Amino acid sequence: MPGTMTIWFVAAIPVLIMFFALAMERLEHRLRYLAARENLAVQENEVEEFLQAARPDEVRALYRTGITGALELFRRRRLRRSPLIRSRRVEQQS
Repeated sequence: MPGTMTIWFVAAIPVLIMFFALAMERLEHRLRYLAARENLAVQENEVEEFLQAARPDEVRALYRTGITGALELFRRRRLRRSPLIRSRRVEQQS
């Protein structure tokens, strides 16, 4: 009887690991699809820019909510600032 259990474990464990790997691959594919569809993907250049120019409230958001929440604050600040930068450039050109 103990030999039979060993054979079952030897046969079952690799199969279970294979099914787990396939399930994780499907999950990863689905998450990538959702992130691309909702534009939630975090890009390396955004993270670098965030780390160089983050304000204290954005760093606190990084600590509390993770990189996605902190980058959302950072993107909002950049969007609010961009019309000001454009208007200053127009004034300087005049």
